[in-house]
Parts: sequence; C-alpha cells; structure tokens
Amino acid sequence: MSNITYIIAFMLLIMFALKKLLGGLLMPLPLLGFFALIALFLAFKGRKFSLVIAFFGLSTLLAISTPFVANQILKNNEPTSLSFHPSKHPELDKIVVLGCDINPNSVLSANNQLGNCALTRLVEGVKLAKYYPKSQLIVSGGGYENITNSSLMYQTAIELGINKNRLLQNPKAMDTAQEAALLAPKLVDFKVALVTSVLHMPRAQDLFSAQGVTSIPAATDFHNFAALPFHKQLVPNAQALLAVTQYSHEVIGTTWIKVRRWLDPEAL
Repeated sequence: MSNITYIIAFMLLIMFALKKLLGGLLMPLPLLGFFALIALFLAFKGRKFSLVIAFFGLSTLLAISTPFVANQILKNNEPTSLSFHPSKHPELDKIVVLGCDINPNSVLSANNQLGNCALTRLVEGVKLAKYYPKSQLIVSGGGYENITNSSLMYQTAIELGINKNRLLQNPKAMDTAQEAALLAPKLVDFKVALVTSVLHMPRAQDLFSAQGVTSIPAATDFHNFAALPFHKQLVPNAQALLAVTQYSHEVIGTTWIKVRRWLDPEAL
C-alpha cells in the first residue's frame, strides 16, 4: 500500500471520528450541559443574562427528561406499522440485525456484553430466524477493544439455539451507511427483513434502499411513556432522556444524509 493510500485512509478515519464526536456533542445532555457551563462562566464575569442561559439550559434538560414531554416528541415517530407481522410474509430469505451498543468485557458472557438496544434487536432477529428456519441470520456492527457487535451477537445467537451455519457476520461496519454498503451485494434480489430500533428504521431503510436493497421493517425498542401513571410522567428520569437522545441522533443523522445528497446528488 502506497504512502498516499495510507494518508487517505488516515484522513477518512479522522473525518469519521470527527463526525461521530460532533454528532455526540449535539445530543441534548452535552449540548444543554455546555449551555450551563457557559452560563456559569458568565456568572463569574458578572453577566446578568447568564441567568437566562442557565434557566433555558436546565429547564429544557429537565423538561425533555420527563416521560410526558418525551412522549409528545416520540408518539408520532414510532409507528407500530414498522413492526414485523409473520402472517403477511409466508417466506423470508435474509434477516439483518443492525448493530447497536456494546459493553466489551472479556470476563462476561457474550450476551452480557451487549447493551439493551443491541440485545433487543438480536432477540427479534433470533425470533424471526426460528419462525423462518430456512432463512439466513446476518448480524452486523463493528466495535472496539477488539470486540465487535457482530461477534457478540453471533455468539449469543448460537447460545440461543441458532445453527452457526445459518449465521453471517458483518464486523467491519462502523455506522449504518457502511452496514448498507457492505451488506448490499448479499441482499439484492432477496426477501430481507431489517431489524433495528423503530426510531432508527426510516433512516436505515433509506440507506439500504439507496444501495438497491428492498427491506421489510422489523422494528424493535418501542416506547410508550403515556402508559405510566400521570404523576410519574412528570418526574424526570434517565429512560425518557435516553429516548429523546435517540430521537435527536436520528434527526441529526437524517439531516446529514440530506445535506450530503444535496452537495453530491450521486451520494448514497
């Protein structure tokens, strides 16, 4: 490999890391926390309007952490129509489970290293694989600490009774766009169920469609904060904030795709 190729690969890696860093900083908690830090700094400088910034940041953070507000944000963005209904699909060739959060720790079993999001997706994938015994189960997602999402899903799927001959890993993809690009050659012209979180499903299907893959949604990870007693809906909690953060991530991700395609109409 030439020096120029190494340089290009290094620059692409840096750009990818910066994209992830910037996207992470734009999530509700770090963004509003940054506002609070600015307010604190300005308060030491004697700036009165720092109180306005602090009030805005903290009140917004508390509001979106309540199940009531989270439900208002999410209720029209998690359609149950994106869940999978076997009665509508007598056959299925491929089941693709997209990667999510992992907690690498070699002391633990594979399933205990999968985060809640990843585990929920895998359970749906395994359920479908058992319902369609002739289908192939594809587990996807890269990772870190020499442990990948796909390898943990692969091991867990085997432990849950799926024959390893039916499994395929996709360990090199670090985001949804890469998952779609790397898996497309294996999926085109097959009947494919795409398993991912309901908030992530529209963006995921868009990226796979751009690669020529038609998919059937098999969404997971639904929220229903409205089911809580009303007094509990008014108390901030971590689950509500996490759900709003996931929604924010999808808004930013979708916006980025639109901007990229506007700049380059041929971009996938």
